[in-house]
Amino acid sequence: MKLYLNEVSSATARVRIALALKGLAVEEERITIFGDDATSRQPEFRALNPQGLVPALLTDSGALITQSLAIVEYIDQIAPEPPLLPTEPEERAFARSVALAIAAEIHALLPPRVGARLRSLPSVGAEEVASWSRHWISEGLSAVERLIARRRTGRFVVGDRPTIADIVLFPQVVGAARVGLDAAQWPVIAEIAGHCRAIPAFAENAPVSPK
Repeated sequence: MKLYLNEVSSATARVRIALALKGLAVEEERITIFGDDATSRQPEFRALNPQGLVPALLTDSGALITQSLAIVEYIDQIAPEPPLLPTEPEERAFARSVALAIAAEIHALLPPRVGARLRSLPSVGAEEVASWSRHWISEGLSAVERLIARRRTGRFVVGDRPTIADIVLFPQVVGAARVGLDAAQWPVIAEIAGHCRAIPAFAENAPVSPK
């Protein structure tokens, strides 16, 4: 398998964490995502992935899988141990719902292409874009904190084993810190993130800060 990635990307971090938890090694190709000359904008990469986004996984059979949650669930199916989804239907649905609350409702408002579009608008500069990011991360994680708090029973989002929910939550907490938000304002999330950080698969694959 071959993973097209960028180390800054929270979505890439999700897939790398999942691969590490499974003990799977894949070929990696770095795709730049910032600036007009970014690899993600070039015809060669767009021919592979028309969205021009990372991560993207090329399977051993040559099929391309896009979108981090789809990739994580594919990895979970081809390498079932340790499982990344709970077995009980309601808990499985809850883990997916937390993952989607972050991936679809928070992260979707934050990628470089969103920031670039905002900066193209009149009177919008770097500080306004940063304020935009802080607003949506704060609002989103505050809601996720309440969702988790009212049904959490273990060390992680669902029970005592990391699931897809933690795989998506942890990189977003790292991203919050990058824009100056202290996770301590979300004590449940901060505690879970601490448990995740103690696991090498999470700590070694966290998203890095842009240069």
